[in-house]
Amino acid sequence: MISKDPMARILCIDDEPHVVKLKCAILEQAGHDVTPATSAREAIEMMSTHVYDAVVTDWRLGDGNGRAVVQAAKNHSTMPVVVVSGYVAEAYQSAEPLADLYLEKPVNPEELVTIVNELLKASERASHH
Repeated sequence: MISKDPMARILCIDDEPHVVKLKCAILEQAGHDVTPATSAREAIEMMSTHVYDAVVTDWRLGDGNGRAVVQAAKNHSTMPVVVVSGYVAEAYQSAEPLADLYLEKPVNPEELVTIVNELLKASERASHH
């Protein structure tokens, strides 16, 4: 599969291993380089040692909630953050910073890929200014 855009490095977080595998597979098929994480702590550690272009995270994580992940992502860079959760309302009502987008679970794979790609394009344009 040839994609015109260079692969984006995406950090994908969900505390259910099968779900994170599925989301990673969806994004990898779309040509991205995806790193899985199954806890907020793991994700935050990864962000402090690696550079990612985008973050896709669940909201309710076993060891905390997505807010810590969103916060860490926004502290590190301007990369887009997508929250995919069955608790979108709860996530949306939480304190700042807000993620770039909230998707209700179960998410349509094509929709997820389209959204991530759009956000990546937008953040690419923003970072080139």
